[in-house]
Amino acid sequence: MTKKQKKALRKKAKNNQQQLWIVLAIVTIAIIAIFIATQSPTTPATINALPAEINTGLAFEKYEEGAFLLDVRTPEEWAEYHVPGATLITLDQLEARVSEVPFDQEVIIICRSGNRSQVGRDILLAAGHRSVTSIAGGIKGWDAAGHPTVTGE
Repeated sequence: MTKKQKKALRKKAKNNQQQLWIVLAIVTIAIIAIFIATQSPTTPATINALPAEINTGLAFEKYEEGAFLLDVRTPEEWAEYHVPGATLITLDQLEARVSEVPFDQEVIIICRSGNRSQVGRDILLAAGHRSVTSIAGGIKGWDAAGHPTVTGE
């Protein structure tokens, strides 16, 4: 083998080695990115310390233990009947008033039947709350289970 051929062979080997290092760097970066993506919460619900929804029996237990009960219905629905000690923040105002909901307490959200409370839960989770749940069946289920309600403002 001539000197010229040896030199060309060494140059080719060096280029192959550089390409290998580039490929390894790209693979390493991709693995790190995948690891970070799987470790980060992808949706608010993934960081919730409570189940997404609870039944009225468990909700009543949490209520008795001092959980913050948030009612997201309208003032008219609230006046008809509501849970004693609950706080009324209508769903359409919740994003603007999220600071009024304590971050250091479990929060249970109630509405008429359980649909708006799920939206409210997601708003609070997106705002950084860590322990928020929705009451399945809403105040209709709460009342049907015989849990306390009051009427009026």
